[in-house]
Amino acid sequence: MTAHAPEHATQDDDETGETVDTETTRARPTDGERMRRWRMVLGADSAESTGCTLTGQDAAMDGALDALYGGGGKKPGGRGGGGRSAGLGAAAPSVARWLGDIRTYFPSSVVQVMQRDAIDRLGLSALLLEPEMLEAVEADVHLVGTLLSLNKAMPETTKETARAVVRKVVDDLEKRLESRTRATLTGALDRSARISRPRHRDIDWDRTIRANLKNYLTIPGADGEEATGTVVPERLIGYGRASRSVKKDVILCIDQSGSMAASVVYASVFGAVLASMRTLATRLVVFDTAVVDLTDQLDDPVDVLFGTQLGGGTDINRALAYCQSKITRPADTVVVLISDLYEGGIRDEMLKRVAAMKASGVQFVTLLALSDEGAPAYDHEHAAALGALGAPAFACTPDLFPDIMAAAIEKRPLPIPDKEAQP
Repeated sequence: MTAHAPEHATQDDDETGETVDTETTRARPTDGERMRRWRMVLGADSAESTGCTLTGQDAAMDGALDALYGGGGKKPGGRGGGGRSAGLGAAAPSVARWLGDIRTYFPSSVVQVMQRDAIDRLGLSALLLEPEMLEAVEADVHLVGTLLSLNKAMPETTKETARAVVRKVVDDLEKRLESRTRATLTGALDRSARISRPRHRDIDWDRTIRANLKNYLTIPGADGEEATGTVVPERLIGYGRASRSVKKDVILCIDQSGSMAASVVYASVFGAVLASMRTLATRLVVFDTAVVDLTDQLDDPVDVLFGTQLGGGTDINRALAYCQSKITRPADTVVVLISDLYEGGIRDEMLKRVAAMKASGVQFVTLLALSDEGAPAYDHEHAAALGALGAPAFACTPDLFPDIMAAAIEKRPLPIPDKEAQP
């Protein structure tokens, strides 16, 4: 008997000559395989109800999951609640073995999620102060943030290992972000240097046409042909090529409160990339209730990161006051504030400073986050107030940051993601 296959399925002949629905066979697991999957999802408590006993690698994977997600209470997905499980105690050897296990059984992206869950749920931050533990973990941006928050408590024997972990993440980020950032901003800097008598190859035709639309002429057609029109370019607008002189000043002002950890990591990497461009003068300032200028360390983003101190309060007004004092060329300055906007200082003074900087010609950009995670919790009232001043606050991914900076340098509207959803 021939099976009835759905339209998208394929059919093959088996050894008996019967037509087999191979797509359906692949898509539909057997009852035993289905129970095995449910057993893996629901945890050890489901062994009786699923009638499935795990063996071999399945049992080892389940043990690694149960060590983190097992225990008392009910959790999403059927595994235990927030209690510490007996399978993953606070002793460094057992955690080190567990870290090795999950790297064996799961892909890197899953390992990073499980590591973050272990740190958050089981309070394992203190174990990251031990060198042998750091050597076992999978390095990512979130781990760097955790290490930076532990920086002051870190023993000397651990600091070199921690720096190696941070260095690996920073090097990977630079490889990912540097070439596009440099290319995007170099083009923006070239275009921002307008000249009135450009060579033909340097003519900015888009701006030239827009500037000469008033010179539009209609030319009558000959012998009954339709009339045509043309723009007479009385004034040419061009852009200069890259030079060694500094064209723009950039100030990155970064909130180093605990919730901004990933943003601090990315901003430090971008700060180092911008500082390497001769046509930009880049300053990097971090703040909580105090303000620290890390510009002299921008040649090495790892030094910048270890110069930060995640956590503490927030005084945006004080930080902006410092940045404002360093502005010497307002019309050629871009200030990027990266903060969740929970202001512990003087709110009205903060807003007055932003308004004054914009009135003087400064391009002011407000980023609620510079990370892949999107916007964290933030102060909506302050975000709305900044938006009313012409400095809309929004979250920015690392991949979008070069385009944001290019738009600010060229003084054109920022490419705000999901603009309708912004505060």
